[in-house]
Formats: sequence, C-alpha cells, structure tokens
Amino acid sequence: MEARAVQRHVRQSARKMRLVVDLIRGRPVPEAYAILRFSKKHAAVQIRKVLTSAVANAKQAADRQNERLDEDRLRVEYAVVNEGPTLKRFTMAAMGRGTPIKKRTSHVEIRVVGTAAPAEQPAGRATAAKAKTAVPPPKAKAKVKAPKKTKAAAGKAKRRTTRKKSEDR
Repeated sequence: MEARAVQRHVRQSARKMRLVVDLIRGRPVPEAYAILRFSKKHAAVQIRKVLTSAVANAKQAADRQNERLDEDRLRVEYAVVNEGPTLKRFTMAAMGRGTPIKKRTSHVEIRVVGTAAPAEQPAGRATAAKAKTAVPPPKAKAKVKAPKKTKAAAGKAKRRTTRKKSEDR
C-alpha cells in the first residue's frame, strides 16, 4: 500500500526543513514519529502534520480496497522538501533606502509504503525449517594495517623527544 501527502507554501525555508526530513527518510513510521516528536526544530511540527496526513491517506486507500493496514508496518519511502515561491518585502534602511527581505516558503512531500506481512507457516514446518538451517561461523576479521609514518611525522616525533630531554636538564 502506497500513499502520499503534500503540503505547499509552508512558511519556512526549504534549507531548514531539509535538515529534519533527512532524519526520517527511509525509517519506519513509528520511529519517524518519535524523531519528529522530540526534535527541537520548528520544522518538525510541519513535517509531522504531513506524515500524519500520509498515514491517514494510506489508511483511506486500504479501506477503499478492503485491505487490512497495520500502521506500524508503514515506512517513509520518499520525503522531499522543495522551494516554494519567495515573498519579497522591503524594510526601511538608512538614508531613505529600502533593503529587501526574502520570506521563503517550501513544499513538503512525503510518501509512505506498507511492507508486506510475513507469511505464517504451520507449526510443524517451522520447527523443521529451523533444524535444517545451520548458523554459519562468523567471518574472520581482516587485519587493519597501521598507516605508514611519513618522514615529516617521524621528524616531529624525534624533535618532540629531544625537546623534552633538553627541558628536563
């Protein structure tokens, strides 16, 4: 099940809203709600409204198709913030001049998708399947080589040791 929600002309710059949207992209919906709930950014409030709307749209689509929908299985598949129209205003400045003020807006789009529920197996087959699958041994970790010391680094180390000896005298 896939659903989307769009909110246009949000009175906040797209740059600030993208910081929050990047946190929830690709996450399950309950986790995204938690991130938005405890975020200190003002943009989280607007993005949470759009996410709630997208989940409600998914629920409506499932009802129309007579399907069950578990909201906890939904995942934020696509989340993007685009720039909206900029409101141009002017404020007073020194010597009778006016300086421009750009009041930026943005468009938020969030798409949620439902993951398929795992197929239930009969009890007899599940235990047989567990018995057949053996746990593979853990892979050996590759040794990490230490970076080579350059001549400059070796010289600095030598200078440090000589300085300390001279200071001790």
